[in-house]
Amino acid sequence: MSFSFLAREAGHVHVCGHRGYSLCYPENTLPALEAARTAGATTVEIDVVLTADGEPIVLHDLTVDRTTDGHGFAADLGLEQIRRLDAGVRFDPSFAGTKIPTVAETLDWAKAADMGIVLEIKEAERPDLAADRVAALLRATGTLDRVIVIGFDHAVLKRAVEHHPGLKTEAITHARHADLIGVLETCGAASVSIELDMFHPDDARALHEAGFSNRLSMPRPDKLAEYWRGGRDPLPKIVQWIVDGLVDSISGDDVPFIARLVRQAGHAS
Repeated sequence: MSFSFLAREAGHVHVCGHRGYSLCYPENTLPALEAARTAGATTVEIDVVLTADGEPIVLHDLTVDRTTDGHGFAADLGLEQIRRLDAGVRFDPSFAGTKIPTVAETLDWAKAADMGIVLEIKEAERPDLAADRVAALLRATGTLDRVIVIGFDHAVLKRAVEHHPGLKTEAITHARHADLIGVLETCGAASVSIELDMFHPDDARALHEAGFSNRLSMPRPDKLAEYWRGGRDPLPKIVQWIVDGLVDSISGDDVPFIARLVRQAGHAS
């Protein structure tokens, strides 16, 4: 059966681990992805940049400084240099020895684990090449159906869809557009990522009527705590949106928390 990012086709709302279970594991690593699956995720969001030799790797930043024991731009480092970096020790010494995975390795994991991948193109210098390399890997690994390519650069998404038939894309938005469906149609996207503060039930209904899926991006727990300290609780309305069939996927760093929300609404996998 083909993987679907639409809840009504999948039979459940997707729980999406943002960079894996990044609250408790080193982000964008295979341990974080596997931990997200164990905690109830059915999809994971990863970030992709290219090495100097054009290999797509799973890394959020353009440099390796923040998340590894190395230094410099990933685009200036060959794959073998990337392989020698430790992507776990900065997060916690207990994760020492964890490596930056390649996209190919991550796709193999997703296929074996029956997981969906939300793949964001973070590559800034060669974004079109990154999309081309990713599309080639999806075809080679037979994972075209379980991956959706996302990004802020809608022009890159538009080109990717035009050059790679069958590729699914999702446009990231940080605003409530007056014509959201028009935005998606223009860039050929099948889905949209919407932040909590910009999610509106009317937009979700219109998206579903037009055949588009959506992914609700949840704030980190410390940001949610600001709501609660101020006497506001967004959770009941989120649960109601799920109950009403308005949400296809919920993404965030705290995977068990999101999984509980989805179970509370009765839409867990």
